Amino acid sequence: MKKLILICAVILGFAFNASAQDDQKAEFKFNEEKHDFGKIPQGVPVTTVFEFTNIGQEPLILTEVRPTCGCTIADYTKTPVLKGGKGTIKITYNAAVPSAFNKTIVVTSNAKTPTKYLSIVGEVVGKPAVASR
Repeated sequence: MKKLILICAVILGFAFNASAQDDQKAEFKFNEEKHDFGKIPQGVPVTTVFEFTNIGQEPLILTEVRPTCGCTIADYTKTPVLKGGKGTIKITYNAAVPSAFNKTIVVTSNAKTPTKYLSIVGEVVGKPAVASR
C-alpha cells in the first residue's frame, strides 16, 4: 500500500512539474489575428503589420512565417522577443486579380501554442474600363 501511494505521489509530482514548465514558455498576444483590407484597387499591393507581445516567461522565437500562396509576402521579427517585448509580422498582398480573397499565414515558433494562424481578407476591385470613342 505504501508503494502504491509513493508511486502515485511520484507520478503526480512529475505531472505537476511538467505543467509548471509549460507555464514558463513563451506565448503570443496579437493586437489582431485577422485583418480586413476592405475593397482595394487591382494592381496596387497592400500591406498590414500584425503586432504581438510575448506574454510568456521565456524569449519568443519565430522559426517560420509562411503565407499559403505566392501572392503574399511575409517579413517578421527574426530576433528573440523577450518577456513583455513586442515583435511584428509584416504582410504584403499583391492585388493582381479582381476577386475576393481570404489568405492564411502560418506562424511557427517556440511558444506554448507553437502554430498560429493569421489571416487577411478583402476584395480586389478591377480597374474601370476606359471608354473608347
